[in-house]
Amino acid sequence: MFDSRMLTLDALPFLWPYALCAVVAWLAGSVPFGPVVTRLAGRGDLRSAGSGGTGATNVLRIAGRVPAAATLLLDFGKGLAAVLAAEDAGGPDLAIVASLFVVLGHLFPPWSRFRGGKGVATSLGVTFALSWPAGLCAVAAWLAAVALTRISSVGGLFQAVAVPFFVWFFTRDPQYAAVIALVSLLVFVRHHANIRRLIRGREPVIGRPP
Repeated sequence: MFDSRMLTLDALPFLWPYALCAVVAWLAGSVPFGPVVTRLAGRGDLRSAGSGGTGATNVLRIAGRVPAAATLLLDFGKGLAAVLAAEDAGGPDLAIVASLFVVLGHLFPPWSRFRGGKGVATSLGVTFALSWPAGLCAVAAWLAAVALTRISSVGGLFQAVAVPFFVWFFTRDPQYAAVIALVSLLVFVRHHANIRRLIRGREPVIGRPP
């Protein structure tokens, strides 16, 4: 998929679709569904309540199951839609670009001083867009880890570790596997505070206040 023309200045006209795709995917990923859904539910500012996170887990704590499910589906959907739209517009190369930048947009939204969510649901949407069997395996891994531990972050971390192997197994595409590995690394790094709490035994359990 990589073209050597991308390494020269003469390639600027060739590169503009990739740059445009990156910007559009980043902006799509930056849409703050968690805070929006929580405000619509009449629960105020999500970032100043619970754990302060913007994902479905904190929405569950603050606003309940229905807003949390809506947030999960919307965050998942923006990852799925961005990659599918990019692939439809320009093929696998643009899909790879969108896969990375839609997650970056979720993690670093310009509307929230570049402080976003953890990227689990959005990265799952990206995985489904690249390979739906790998996506199903990733969801199964997440659900199994959460069911065993009742800790949301453990599910996110477990699926982040496992999903590059799932994508490689089902696609045998090194570039798909590489971009998912990079996305998973970003998700893993974004959980740095959760990892510290897990080590100390202080990570919140689902259904209990943080």
